[in-house]
Amino acid sequence: MIKVHTLPAFTDNYLWLFHSEGSSDAYVVDPGDGGLVLEALEKLSLNLAGILITHHHADHTGGIAQLLDFKAVPVYGPDSANIPLVSHPFKHGETLKLSAELTFEVLEVPGHTLDHIAWFCPAHGSQQPLLFCGDTLFAGGCGRLFEGSAAQMHHSLSLLAELPENTAIHCAHEYTLANLAFAQAVEPNNRSLKQRVIDAQALRDKGLPTVPSTMALELETNPFMRCHTESVKNSLEIKLGRAINTADELLGAVRTWKDSF
Repeated sequence: MIKVHTLPAFTDNYLWLFHSEGSSDAYVVDPGDGGLVLEALEKLSLNLAGILITHHHADHTGGIAQLLDFKAVPVYGPDSANIPLVSHPFKHGETLKLSAELTFEVLEVPGHTLDHIAWFCPAHGSQQPLLFCGDTLFAGGCGRLFEGSAAQMHHSLSLLAELPENTAIHCAHEYTLANLAFAQAVEPNNRSLKQRVIDAQALRDKGLPTVPSTMALELETNPFMRCHTESVKNSLEIKLGRAINTADELLGAVRTWKDSF
């Protein structure tokens, strides 16, 4: 089984530290804060074995140098000039095998940035599949289009939507309540969404993270994953006062609405 530790960072980031149960070799995903990772390694009696990166933004890469000063380990990430400390670059369709159960498929998911990738670990025995998706897919939302296009983000989210519905979605920010408030504006009659708001609020009231979520939950409640539905399409056409003819245009319209929500 894979053990994943949630490391809250900055105001609303999550860093992910994972290892096989029974092994002290641990890997960190998107270490924006190296000191926080070192503290967690010491507290949990784990050894840093490697670093996985999804994209180049500083809150995901800012701690790499500090961790490498502590221990020279492989840095796995996108093949991008924006992340010079990546020692092992990966492209779409390639596989990173860390151990028998820690095997990741690389998915290129541009949109938020052009160099964004996601790391997908398929099910292994009783272990559910898991995804480290950075800022492409959020619980109830998706990342802003800082570098890529709506068409790219739509393609990326459609690619992720093909993953198993029980995939555990490990995104990089605690944006869930704000995302769900927007989702309710888009789909006010979505019953699954109403229940998700209640569940997410209960977790936050206890100081607990709302992530990981699951792909099934995102497909039921995340408007950016539901651009193919009549409910989302009708809502956007009413807001804009015109017809929307393509899925790419619809994704862009939802993203623009969210940016000013």
